[in-house]
Amino acid sequence: MKAPLEQLKALADRNRLRVVAALMNTEELCACQISELLGVTGATASRHMELLIRAGLIDSRKAGRWVHYTLSPDFPAPLREWLEKPLSKDPDIKADLGKVKKIMGCK
Repeated sequence: MKAPLEQLKALADRNRLRVVAALMNTEELCACQISELLGVTGATASRHMELLIRAGLIDSRKAGRWVHYTLSPDFPAPLREWLEKPLSKDPDIKADLGKVKKIMGCK
């Protein structure tokens, strides 16, 4: 029962839920893009991402100095389905998705 509890705890924070929602609609985000999306420091974003990784919801990979994040292939499908509908209607999440498009447009 540890995994579902850890996953739900990880998603219980608004900023971590925002990151998951962004990654559900984007193939990959780097650490700096996540910091910009959330409007937090790199250290704060890193702590959020570490909790999501430990919960098995997010995977990371290093490419030189950059850290890139994706949804884990093990992200539970029922959890994703449960999240998709309410997140798609949330005005803040919609705004975040627009912000992600702008952030990704800047190379």
